[in-house]
Amino acid sequence: MPRQNTSPADFPPAILAQIEQLAQCLVATRKSRGETQAQWAGRLGISQPTMARLERGDASVAMATYVACLWQINPALDLTQLIHPAQPAAMPEQPPPHAARHFSELKRALDYFG
Repeated sequence: MPRQNTSPADFPPAILAQIEQLAQCLVATRKSRGETQAQWAGRLGISQPTMARLERGDASVAMATYVACLWQINPALDLTQLIHPAQPAAMPEQPPPHAARHFSELKRALDYFG
């Protein structure tokens, strides 16, 4: 089964807004340290243009790159602490538009292998 990525255009506005806010915080932190995009990009092993895209809140930049930026700010970062298994978050009232497609593909794969 071919891998299908969700287009950033399919993300709910709330997610896109959070990515943009994260990007703004990363820019503010980098600038407060007096560092350039090129310096951060070099430490992260990415290109300066990718760093610029990240700082614009480009949702197509890999999640690992955003996490690497956060880790650069705080090496003790543990994103798993954002999830509290004893209290699962409420599910959104409406699934994203691509969810039904992914569910049907998953069901077909499970039926095929099951």
